[in-house]
Amino acid sequence: MRIHRIHSRQRLATTLDEAWDFFATPSNLPAITPDWLNFRITSDLPPQLSEGLAITYTITPLLNIPVSWLTVIISIDAPTAFVDEQRAGPYRLWHHRHEFEAVEGGVEVRDIVHYVLPFGPLSRPLHDLIVRRQLESIFRHRYGALSDRFGSLDAGADGTPPPGAIVFSLV
Repeated sequence: MRIHRIHSRQRLATTLDEAWDFFATPSNLPAITPDWLNFRITSDLPPQLSEGLAITYTITPLLNIPVSWLTVIISIDAPTAFVDEQRAGPYRLWHHRHEFEAVEGGVEVRDIVHYVLPFGPLSRPLHDLIVRRQLESIFRHRYGALSDRFGSLDAGADGTPPPGAIVFSLV
């Protein structure tokens, strides 16, 4: 089983409380998701995250075929971290830790995602040709959307992430 890891780091020109309030509001998720994914929340949402919260949505990552996804918030350490896990969806494993740390001039937002594709060894070419590129596109879009919303302490002049801001690796 190949466990993939994404580590994304971004420094935003905002406060820890403002960043937390944005990320802890589930209805803000579409604002940082690219339109091409056709992201649609299908469950009722409370105003704030809570442990055990289940969120259902659909995406169309490939060939415009809708895929259902169930995410559960498994832990919260406000205002510095929360973790969500996929319980049903396109991955065999999806574990996403969101971290927030006050830094000089703003806040550093870190995402650490561990994921495993289905289909065992057959998933390797799928990952290399499609999945990694899509995930990189999603995280680059998110980087730009957050930079636009809060201002960035480290983005390029065009709002793009600097080298090393989004790193893919195997665990």
